[in-house]
Amino acid sequence: MTPTLLGLCGSLRAASTNRLLMLEAVRAFGECSFTEGILRLPLYDGDLEAAGMPPEVLTLADQIASADAVIIATPEYNKNLSGVLKNALDWVSRTKGAPWRDKPVAILSAAAGRAGGERSQFSLRHCLVPFRPRLLPGPEVFIANSGEAFDEKGHLKDERARKGLTELMQLLRNEMAR
Repeated sequence: MTPTLLGLCGSLRAASTNRLLMLEAVRAFGECSFTEGILRLPLYDGDLEAAGMPPEVLTLADQIASADAVIIATPEYNKNLSGVLKNALDWVSRTKGAPWRDKPVAILSAAAGRAGGERSQFSLRHCLVPFRPRLLPGPEVFIANSGEAFDEKGHLKDERARKGLTELMQLLRNEMAR
């Protein structure tokens, strides 16, 4: 059976290096049915929630719940995860059914700075803990200087980065089989 993989990119930019990294991770993962979750959601607002959960939030929660595993690519904005990603986590936390519970999750990051998004990954892990997913501890994939890290076809240039990403995706595949 073909595994289902959901990708979440914490950047809305079409040319985001985190989107490139997420797609590179999907290639490294191998055969799967891949869907990118849409994080273009309204800002969380209790009044909106009281009026009825936005359909795009319910769609995202259903995608998380039905995926065999999730890849999250997070940029680093001001030493933290992006507001877009945090907003999506806040909305999904308000849905029924605990979609993240026991879900295998791999985290990646690409950033312009020299740390490659290390702080954003730390903050994302902290935000995910209450949802109790099965977060892979590593290998940690941090792509520094991300504007220079991909070739014209969107592939990682650095062999060491590709090797770490491939190992992380193999571990994600193995975690799904547990």
